[in-house]
Amino acid sequence: MENTSPLPASSGNEPFAPTTVSEDTAFAPRTDLSHLSQHAEAIRRELSKIIVGQQALAELLLTAILADGHVLLEGVPGVAKTLTAKLLARTLSVPFSRLQFTPDLMPSDVLGTAVFLPNKSEFEFRPGPIFASIVLIDEINRAPAKTQSALFEVMEERQITQNGTRYAMADPFVVLATQNPIEQEGTYRLPEAQLDRFLFKLHVGYPTLEEEVTILQGHHAGLGSAALESVQAVLSAETLRELRQQVRRQHVEPHLLDYIARLVGQTRAHKGLYLGASPRASLALLNGAKALAALRGRDFVTPEDVQYLAPHVLRHRILLTPEREMEGQTPDDIVQQIMQQIEVPR
Repeated sequence: MENTSPLPASSGNEPFAPTTVSEDTAFAPRTDLSHLSQHAEAIRRELSKIIVGQQALAELLLTAILADGHVLLEGVPGVAKTLTAKLLARTLSVPFSRLQFTPDLMPSDVLGTAVFLPNKSEFEFRPGPIFASIVLIDEINRAPAKTQSALFEVMEERQITQNGTRYAMADPFVVLATQNPIEQEGTYRLPEAQLDRFLFKLHVGYPTLEEEVTILQGHHAGLGSAALESVQAVLSAETLRELRQQVRRQHVEPHLLDYIARLVGQTRAHKGLYLGASPRASLALLNGAKALAALRGRDFVTPEDVQYLAPHVLRHRILLTPEREMEGQTPDDIVQQIMQQIEVPR
């Protein structure tokens, strides 16, 4: 939602004696996360200049960026899906590109094409808009299967292959895609193989009454363009790579790894599911939980981190049976059932 109003050593001979450890020392973090917290807060502050509410959405988008994952944003028109993604890219000092997917879009329009140079009598590859660090794809489900398939390799392997030559993407590389869940005319259903490449699928809902009043007040004040220009880049690509390395070193207890595996494994045995989640979902849940814990100031993952992210990681990776769909159940309902069935480690 738019808000156009500005915001504010010993010798070894001594007798053994037990070591006294203070409570502060016992629970001191093994990793200093203050640097990460400062940058995360700076990004939140920049987003809050324009976006009203949506704190949970901002946290999940930051989680995906730190976990090096792509995000699919789903919501009706006008709830600031594109605006949020665009502003997030604006807070990062990295190359940004935007693609509007349409039924006539060709793979070369996304990846690039080889151009013949008569003076050299050879072909030269001209990179397409996918060659950016943050790529925003509007209405991703409007492109046909041939164009959708062009994203398979680049989203998973961070590279494309053209005429036998490999071209690597920049680091970082994140795809933020939007789609409308209501309008189906002129759209193409995303294949499961492509959905599986998104770390999260996030639902973007309507604002509350108070938030919508704030949106109206900001527009009425006539500060829209000034507020948009006030959003500044606060995180460089080099710093983001350093923060990602820190996230990868987050501590995870062995029983939590077992918990993640059992949660995802249960989707393959649930009677209400026609298709369960793959091991890629387990990796997504692990990486996402590490990043979320870091954003919340902890250098260790808890079961609550896993439970909070499970619907966002699994909802687009499972398929309900026709019977469950007729009963009106949703993927989120099945994920909640599975979490209730699996014992939570302590």
